[in-house]
Amino acid sequence: MKLKPLGDKVVIQYQDVEEKTESGIILPDSAKEKKQEAVVIAVGPGKTKDGKNIPMQVKEGDHVIVSEYGGIDVKDGDEEFKIVGQDEILAIVE
Repeated sequence: MKLKPLGDKVVIQYQDVEEKTESGIILPDSAKEKKQEAVVIAVGPGKTKDGKNIPMQVKEGDHVIVSEYGGIDVKDGDEEFKIVGQDEILAIVE
């Protein structure tokens, strides 16, 4: 499946969260932090407001921090993606 987002939507894929502490203790799923850092997989063309084009601020390959809740989960085989609005992206990690 190839996802092509519309408007100001962005397809992201979360990065794996560390499963061990620095001391070597393996964390159960319930103790892991909620994922917030993701990689941008695809970007929509942007949206138009009051007749003006609003360009996208992220591009494919950017590492971003996203809000905890929101977006739509999409599965393609074993891979999981999330489609979020650009306004749900809080920061670009440089």
